[in-house]
Amino acid sequence: MLHALKETLLNPEWYIHMGGLYLIIFVIFAETGLFVGFFLPGDSLLFVAGIYLEQLAQEFFNVPYILIILMIALAGILGNFVGYWFGKKSGPYIYQRKDTFFFKKKHLYSAQKFYEKNGALTIIAARFLPIIRTFVPIVAGVVKMEYKKFVLYNIIGSVSWVFSMMMAGHLLSRQFPWIKNRLEMIVILIILVTTLPVILRFVLGGKKDEQTVV
Repeated sequence: MLHALKETLLNPEWYIHMGGLYLIIFVIFAETGLFVGFFLPGDSLLFVAGIYLEQLAQEFFNVPYILIILMIALAGILGNFVGYWFGKKSGPYIYQRKDTFFFKKKHLYSAQKFYEKNGALTIIAARFLPIIRTFVPIVAGVVKMEYKKFVLYNIIGSVSWVFSMMMAGHLLSRQFPWIKNRLEMIVILIILVTTLPVILRFVLGGKKDEQTVV
């Protein structure tokens, strides 16, 4: 049963058909600022949402496409604000928290290393990295990153991430209509492309660092 639930939650089409725009907004918000959202399919969901962009716009009072994109981008911005606030309030106590199903300390350490390596621009870059994007705003709050700078990079990162992923899905589906019939293959490819850098950087290349932390 848990396996079936996991497969459902990782299926972007399920969000489109079950909740439409409202569920997409919630998922993007949760994935970009809440511990429980690190496993959600942000990249592939945005791409698939781009494929169904016309349908989403029609169902939401037939508004222009750009408004749908901006609403979803706003959800990503607000999610990061929540993550930043949580990190700033909780501080070092987060690192003393025990692992749970919804919280893995190793992801927090990975986000911290990514932040230390790339500086403030991490807020933008992390948007395109699964798992990392959930924990980076929390780390930014913990280290008390300058708020004005965080706000600027947060907005730029969310808009660029959502716009690029959704427009890619929208334009490719118009150019190649058969994409809708090959969504599983497309989603797997997106997951591989977006997660491979994270795996190489923080799992294969970071074993020594993890041993040091332990």
